[in-house]
Amino acid sequence: MNTKKLQKLIAKCLRNFYDRRLQRLETLKLKDFLKRKNPYLYKATGTEKTSEIIEEILAAYMIASDEGIFGDAFFEPIAKMVCKGTVSPSEGVDIAIETKNKYLAVAVKSGPNIFNASQKKRQNDEFNLLRSRLLKLHKQYDALVGHCYGKMKTEPSKTKIYRDRSGQAFWKEITGDSDFYLKLIRLMKNEPSKHRVIYKKAWAAAVNRFTVEFIKDFCNSNGSINWEKLVQFNSGED
Repeated sequence: MNTKKLQKLIAKCLRNFYDRRLQRLETLKLKDFLKRKNPYLYKATGTEKTSEIIEEILAAYMIASDEGIFGDAFFEPIAKMVCKGTVSPSEGVDIAIETKNKYLAVAVKSGPNIFNASQKKRQNDEFNLLRSRLLKLHKQYDALVGHCYGKMKTEPSKTKIYRDRSGQAFWKEITGDSDFYLKLIRLMKNEPSKHRVIYKKAWAAAVNRFTVEFIKDFCNSNGSINWEKLVQFNSGED
């Protein structure tokens, strides 16, 4: 893919990323993320401003959410477009790159820290299931988990069929370009700045909305936080 087309693709994926971030902000409910945070910690650190609690909790929630959104909206579609492969016919595997003698099955992941033990086993099972379906092709089967950033590198073992490649090594393998991982950041140009203006307005509106709701539900009449009521909501029996 030439530079101009790649830049357009990157801009398109960034638009999709920001659209999904905005949608998440606009549809998010206060109590969805209050349930996931530690109210004791905020009390222990002396936090007393409602807006401060809201901004800290909302920021933590969105950072965790952004990682998944970015992988789906940016990394995965770009990987599919630049590798000259096809969409995999199997769940848990995103891309199939087939040559005369080899079948490369690729699961695209955002970064190298996304697997726990059960997820690793499930990924291995999904690769094995696809391999069993492809035996009649009589081709070398190569299972790859590609991490779009990071430096993880592993080989198949007795307990797993796939190998891991991350960052530069992953992008080089599917594009043949050792600088591709740098082009992804370079060709963003000033697109993020354009989208950030709109996002900041939506962020401020969300903080205001949640602050009003928090004061109504979890503050005393004098404006102080009712910590017991907040803890009961977060940790009490239904």
